[in-house]
Amino acid sequence: MFSVITCIRDNHDWRLVLAAAAVCLVGAMAAMLLLSRAQECDAGRRKLWIGASAFAFGTGVWATHFIAMLAYDGGMPIGYQLGLTTLSFLLSVVGSWAAILVASESRGRFSRIRGGALMALGIASMHLTGMQAIETQAVILYDPLMTLSAVLAGALLSSAAFHAFFQLKGLRRLLASSITFVLAICALHFISMASITLVPDPGKELPATVLDASLLAAIVVVAATTLILIALAVVFIESHLTDLRGLANASQEGLLILREGRIIDANERFQELSGWKLAGLAGKAPSAVLTAFQGTGQNRPSETLLNTRDGGEIAVEVTASRIVYRGHNCEVLAVRDLTERRQAEEMIEHLAHHDVLTDLPNRSLFDTRIRQALQMAERKNSEVALFYLDLDRFKAVNDIFGHAEGDRILRKVASILRRVADESDTIARLGGDEFAIIQLAGQQPAAAQKLAADILGEFAAEMDTARDPTAVGVSVGIALYPADGAAAEELCNNADTALYRVKHDGRGKVCFFDAEMDKAARNRRQIESELRHAIIRNQIHVSYQPILDAHSGEIGGYEALMRWNRPGHGLTEPDIFIPIAEESGSIVQLGEWVLQQACREAVRWPLPLMIAVNLSPVQFMLPNLCERIEAILAETGLAPGRLELEITEAALIRDRDRVMTTLLRLHKLGVHIVMDDFGTGFSSLSNLRSFPFDKIKVDRSFTGVLEHDAGARSIVRAIIGLGHSLGMPVVTEGVETEMQRRIVVEEGCAQVQGLLLGKPDIEPSIKLAAHENVLTAQMETGVSSLRRAHGAGE
Repeated sequence: MFSVITCIRDNHDWRLVLAAAAVCLVGAMAAMLLLSRAQECDAGRRKLWIGASAFAFGTGVWATHFIAMLAYDGGMPIGYQLGLTTLSFLLSVVGSWAAILVASESRGRFSRIRGGALMALGIASMHLTGMQAIETQAVILYDPLMTLSAVLAGALLSSAAFHAFFQLKGLRRLLASSITFVLAICALHFISMASITLVPDPGKELPATVLDASLLAAIVVVAATTLILIALAVVFIESHLTDLRGLANASQEGLLILREGRIIDANERFQELSGWKLAGLAGKAPSAVLTAFQGTGQNRPSETLLNTRDGGEIAVEVTASRIVYRGHNCEVLAVRDLTERRQAEEMIEHLAHHDVLTDLPNRSLFDTRIRQALQMAERKNSEVALFYLDLDRFKAVNDIFGHAEGDRILRKVASILRRVADESDTIARLGGDEFAIIQLAGQQPAAAQKLAADILGEFAAEMDTARDPTAVGVSVGIALYPADGAAAEELCNNADTALYRVKHDGRGKVCFFDAEMDKAARNRRQIESELRHAIIRNQIHVSYQPILDAHSGEIGGYEALMRWNRPGHGLTEPDIFIPIAEESGSIVQLGEWVLQQACREAVRWPLPLMIAVNLSPVQFMLPNLCERIEAILAETGLAPGRLELEITEAALIRDRDRVMTTLLRLHKLGVHIVMDDFGTGFSSLSNLRSFPFDKIKVDRSFTGVLEHDAGARSIVRAIIGLGHSLGMPVVTEGVETEMQRRIVVEEGCAQVQGLLLGKPDIEPSIKLAAHENVLTAQMETGVSSLRRAHGAGE
């Protein structure tokens, strides 16, 4: 160690030693910057940057050696052989390249050590070759031990420098690795210099081609500084150019650079989009790849087609702008692929006119297609068949098995219709479980009959309701153009009318429209419209029919019956307008109004008689039915125990559990519940078991045939007996003859009701005598006649 210090102190010019160290530091930092850049590049560029790093490092090492040699004073003039000096430079660069490549590319724990060892060997070979290039009248002697020590020191420090570079980040990496490499180079050089001895040899001849020391110094300083600065400049410039190109290549838009109307550059996105390489684009006009491109306004996009290399075409949007590129004013074309946008637009357009679930045309597209079909048929003087289809049992399937199963059924129905319909036919889903088919081809009505038969046949095969609880049926209504309508709206209304007829005549069938249907439908719609305003126009009133005790003949109560005095038609039968009111929903308003009127009237009676009011099954769909009835009782002041609510078994079919809950709440309130039209439903016995009704009413359809139908008499006898066994009084309604009254009395019926015993009247004939609580003379007359008839029967 002391010999090295002594060598530097006594045999070297310290100023040049500092210069050598400075050049070494600059070279090492340049090399580390280049190597850092190599780590950020892909595999293809990495080797180029490693080569640049090795060149900068080798140049720095070589310059450091010769500047330090110029600082060395051996006591005699020294020159340098040109060939070996050049070889030493090459050895320095090649050795640095091998060392950096091994350290950065190799895998394993000892790659840094191997790289450090190779670096030390490269520096040592450069150093020894450089020493051999010395031309002086002396012989150079080496101390092998010191030389080996110098190589080992260089190897250890180089390994440490590589380790610091690959382990640290940022500025610490640059400084730590560069300074450690400077120490490695200087240690190897100066330890080696301390190990040599110059033995004078005056007889030694010097060759003619020898570099003078001062000339070599100038060459070394200028060359080393220039090369290192160039390396640094390359790092800076290439980094910025690469980053800018990387930014351009990262763009989702293709970029074309034009100069004087010709392509001079293109980014990777454009090359990927078009399939053309830059070499194939350079020098061409943009119209060679952009169809009919004539230029575009600044920042104003225009749409055109891009011709790809494989002969395809891509819809693109082109926007032009101007920039300065490579010192020239150039035009930039930003080319955006419109494929995804066009696909999205087409998808949006498709979804706007098609049903999402079945992918069939929706109502919007159907309306367009039906108008187009009628226009075409008018031009060709042909016919069009319009089918309206409604699925039977679909709501029940959807409610019981869930919406997912309902969606599956709808998709299956769409698949069935696609199979049976022609390609020229339009199949549409109008909403819910409603479908439509526009049939263009074929001779009508034969073609429509065949398609309808195919639809029913396919449903029968695919939808077996006996085996599959989720299977549904189909009802079909058909209207023909021009026979059933000249306009689209009229044809649709008539197809719907035909479908309505099927649904009310049993479902699962096909029905063609006819004029009688139209008349019935118009009449129905007229009734529906007039009913909405009947209450406001005072056309609805309530009549009260007495309910008499079958044995005593006394009036036990009245049933409130709704009557409609329809303008221009007189008194309209309830059997005509009530079903229409139920279908349209106006029965809710009508039923509540009748309940209010009946309760208000019953409060006025001097006797606390019962008042019976019918409730429609539609009213039971109201979630607040109990609250409304309770509010009406409170408003009118009628005791709940005087109110009888008559319901039919149809109310129990739709939502049995909810209806039963509602009935229990009403019963708890004190209201009496009567089973009306008993015997005509589907599950009478189970209904009686599920809910304790207060009374049973025998349907008038049985009463009307009692005199000549033994079967009807047996049914009435069974119903009355069932009521007795369950502790429920039985009322027989529809009694119109004395024979009918006698039969039901003999069978043990508790109460009777009918035209024989009292016609419905606007005001019940109940009055309170001033001095006693008895029936009026009118009432007494009715009771006496009833008793006389009863006595005669006995």
